[in-house]
Amino acid sequence: MTLVDTFETERPRLLNVAYRLTGSVADAEDAVQEAWLRLDRTDARIDNLQAWLTTVVSRLCLDRLTSAAARRETYVGQWLPEPVVTPMEGSDDPLASIVQQEDNRFAALVVLDVLPPDQRVAFVLHDAFGVPFGEIADVLSIEPANARQLASRARKAVADPPPPVDDDEHNLAVSRFLEAMATGDLNAVLATLHPDALVMGDANGTTNTAVNVIHGADKVARFYLGLFRRYGPAALENLQPVLVNGQLGIATTGWVGETKQTTSPARVGGFAVRDGLVVAVFDIANPEKHAGIRLPSWPQPVQ
Repeated sequence: MTLVDTFETERPRLLNVAYRLTGSVADAEDAVQEAWLRLDRTDARIDNLQAWLTTVVSRLCLDRLTSAAARRETYVGQWLPEPVVTPMEGSDDPLASIVQQEDNRFAALVVLDVLPPDQRVAFVLHDAFGVPFGEIADVLSIEPANARQLASRARKAVADPPPPVDDDEHNLAVSRFLEAMATGDLNAVLATLHPDALVMGDANGTTNTAVNVIHGADKVARFYLGLFRRYGPAALENLQPVLVNGQLGIATTGWVGETKQTTSPARVGGFAVRDGLVVAVFDIANPEKHAGIRLPSWPQPVQ
């Protein structure tokens, strides 16, 4: 087997590691590609290629996480991961199969975003991929005992992750929510929302969204009904069902309303479900977070 063939067998696992570490499609793909370039150039003897590649990718991801943490200090509004968006009929994109795993559902990645870079690396590498603390210590340039402590702190910080929901329950809850929205009836919408429902929007000031997190079913329902009254039928008519990290979501390439004030750019909507009800809506409207959209109809970014 050639070096290229060997690396290609490792690529899906490395993409999985990198995406879960960074929550960024662009950063994950760049880190894996850079790992290949380093492997191709190295003259060093590699006894354990899988461990070597994991270490290289993880260090590259740590650099990107640190950079992202600095960017977030001046970011406008909420920061969400980059979704992987594919057609309802599925996709042969390598990331499409990766996000079918429960750990890579969108809501699960949102939870990881509360962790500092070093804790996230230690926690994800050990708990999700079984990397020994000695190797994690090499990635972080610390002692193994400190790596173990970082993972423990992270584990406590994310001790109450959203419980996994099967696709049928998720699809039914999201479909009921969208159908209720189409009626414009407040009580119908409230019946589809969990009492702890919230809305998070990510636009970095590029367009209108929920700059602050909206909490509570009543506020969420009134927020969306107000938007749809403002935007009119065009808002619902331009939504298409898609898979957002493997589960039902929505996407739109944008629409033009009757006035410039009712014009919307492209955006993606993801959902989380609990107890058969929608508990979170994620509005990803920042075009910089659309690198993982794999839809044939999606406009290609201008180079």
